[in-house]
Amino acid sequence: MLLRRDVFQAMADPTRRAILVLVASQSMTAGAIASNFDTARPTVSKHLQILTECELLKQEQNGREVYYHFNPKKMKEIADFIEPFRKMWEDRFTKMETIMKKYKAKK
Repeated sequence: MLLRRDVFQAMADPTRRAILVLVASQSMTAGAIASNFDTARPTVSKHLQILTECELLKQEQNGREVYYHFNPKKMKEIADFIEPFRKMWEDRFTKMETIMKKYKAKK
């Protein structure tokens, strides 16, 4: 059975976000990634599996080693989805700031 992972649920975990930050700058093996955390390697492997299933990371076999690469295309899809919400809230905060400035000016 193929389990479909939700990319936002995957990114909600702080360890997985930390893994994405690590791998964004350079490809790393599971062991190299795990060495950055105080958790058991199987736990990190599970996080890597989830990130790979969500296509946030890609795997590349190089001899006996498996390297994990950051997938910027998937992150762009996520950013594109979030952008209208960011703009909406930015507009709301700008309007609120304008109202507050007018309110303070009246005092």
